[in-house]
Amino acid sequence: MLAGAGGAAAAGGSGYPTFPVAPGYRVNVRSGPGTNFAIIDTLQLGASVSIRCQCEGTTITGPYGTTSIWDCIGNSRFVSDAYVKTGSDGYVATYCA
Repeated sequence: MLAGAGGAAAAGGSGYPTFPVAPGYRVNVRSGPGTNFAIIDTLQLGASVSIRCQCEGTTITGPYGTTSIWDCIGNSRFVSDAYVKTGSDGYVATYCA
């Protein structure tokens, strides 16, 4: 992933690091780490997400580059890291077990 500089990471109320979603995008939340999983929700414009863990999945191209990293933002709730401004091209949270 090619993230922009200055990704904001702050501890949210959940205790997990929180990052903003790309401005102007309503990002699909899927039941697993890939486009073959069902869309179960859509994030609102201007949303931020708390990343519990990260794992490999379908490769996606978005505003922050191309990546196969998917962010777990809740129980069976995943978004592509290509739409989350983490400030890193790699993992910023533990690997999902």
